[in-house]
Amino acid sequence: MKKILFLILSVILIGCGTTTEDTSYDFTTRYEKSQGTETPTYPEVITFYQKLADQYPSIQLEAIGMTDSGHPLHLVTFDPDQNFNFETLHQKKNVLLINNGIHPGESDGIDATMLLMRDLAQGHVTSPKNTIITAIPIYNIGGALNRNSTTRTNQNGPKSYGFRGNARNYDLNRDFIKNDTKNAQAFAKVFHHVQPDVFIDNHVSNGADYQYTLTHLFTQHNKLHHQLGQYLKNELQPQLENHLSEKQWDITPYVNVWGTTPDKGFSQFLDTPRYSTGYTTLWNTLGMMVETHMLKPYKKRVDGTYELMKSMIEIIEKDASKIKQLRSSALASFTKEKTYPILWKVDTTRYSKFDFKGFNGDYIPSEITGANRLKYYRDQPYQKTIKYKDYFKATKNISIPEAYIIPQGWWPVIERLQLNKVEMHQLQKDSTIQVESYRIADYKTRNTPFEGHYLHYNTNVSANNENIHFSKGDWVVPTNQSAFRYVLETLEPEATDSFFNWNFFDTILQQKEGFSPYVWEDKALAILKTDANLKMSFEQKKTQDSSFASNWYAQLDWIHKHSAHYEKAHLQYPIYRILRR
Repeated sequence: MKKILFLILSVILIGCGTTTEDTSYDFTTRYEKSQGTETPTYPEVITFYQKLADQYPSIQLEAIGMTDSGHPLHLVTFDPDQNFNFETLHQKKNVLLINNGIHPGESDGIDATMLLMRDLAQGHVTSPKNTIITAIPIYNIGGALNRNSTTRTNQNGPKSYGFRGNARNYDLNRDFIKNDTKNAQAFAKVFHHVQPDVFIDNHVSNGADYQYTLTHLFTQHNKLHHQLGQYLKNELQPQLENHLSEKQWDITPYVNVWGTTPDKGFSQFLDTPRYSTGYTTLWNTLGMMVETHMLKPYKKRVDGTYELMKSMIEIIEKDASKIKQLRSSALASFTKEKTYPILWKVDTTRYSKFDFKGFNGDYIPSEITGANRLKYYRDQPYQKTIKYKDYFKATKNISIPEAYIIPQGWWPVIERLQLNKVEMHQLQKDSTIQVESYRIADYKTRNTPFEGHYLHYNTNVSANNENIHFSKGDWVVPTNQSAFRYVLETLEPEATDSFFNWNFFDTILQQKEGFSPYVWEDKALAILKTDANLKMSFEQKKTQDSSFASNWYAQLDWIHKHSAHYEKAHLQYPIYRILRR
């Protein structure tokens, strides 16, 4: 009878919509249970956040987009007001986006963010009033599933971890502009969904040896608009360093040194748009990478990452209105400029100074190779003032056009612009428009593959104004929009991470039509007889260039390229600029 009454009561409660929350889940993480020596598997991480969202209304877990692994990309958000509508959220509050596990062997941020979200939900960390905390639990899911204990050769823990390459063996921190992977495409959806004011990407460093557990790599301040860049360098960075110092956590700029000791100083790492912070900065998001030191104990690295993120939240909370105002004015100012810098180099005449805590190092004979090898001595710590070259200067500026026109056949480029919420519209009829066109005058190509591409570099163009016929359906991309910097960085071929340099236009680099010498000889001779200026230029080149004079095919090819028979598409950059008036 008791069993029957229990069943009846259960049916009544279910019918009335009454549910009981599962409060039995243990939110103590694997990291904590192992005393800071282990990191959870991917399924454990997602289950943790699912349970956290089930039990605490201030937490939301959602899937946004698919990754190469076949698993969706997740986004976890904390808001004590339980408002998860980002269409209105980013207008009222600042948004911090945290990215974890881009290299899953660098798992510090995965564990630290789990602790942070749990402690926020449970009230162990004071809830910010002006800041929404949102995070990608594990970005490189394919790499996280490829778990091992050996590939992080230089790293001190955890016991097992994921692999750097994703499910297709891409390094995802080189894919933010080119979007080869589903991961990068899903990240773009997340980024434009939350529209973060501040972005943190959690990593582990791999370079020199030194005393610090924590290093920071803020995006290069010179690339930001003046006031926003000054805030990043002169306010945000010092505040973070001071916050952590008060907690007894030393931090230094990312030690951009390889194969030598850092005691003579080093330069800042330039994060071009292929990298996460280089990409997010194109929308004037204040970005930084956390780089913990690989040789420090895992527990110390995770705890330091946790404290750093807490400190950053406190700073964003305090400076909420200032950050909003500076980002807004940066966009307005950028779009009013006449020129835009697309290439940078270290300014060796300017630098900052700070006291660096390192270890003495020396070069001693290797017992394996006999050659000199670098050896650090941890029993010989030092603190000395070093130079930090954290200023960059532009080496190439382009004039900012009113708009670009992209023929609709270049759909791989168009799709990437659309993915990144670029404002654009199609021509409603066939039109002849006066534009500035580029021809590729020179470029170099890497000899070895890099992330699925043979990158171009040192690209140079020649420009010409002309009337071009465009078809109905071709795309017009105005520059006066929030994606202003993204548009210029991708569509200007000379820019470091332009779509041209990432091989999206390689078909224009190959001639599709040519000539048979035995046929062309007669036609070329006829052309030279009727074009005195061309013949004069031809003879002059033979006189001045001995290699040309001794190469019969080069001579025929030169005449062909200076004739009406030479195809216009060869080396013609197929994106055109409508100039400002």
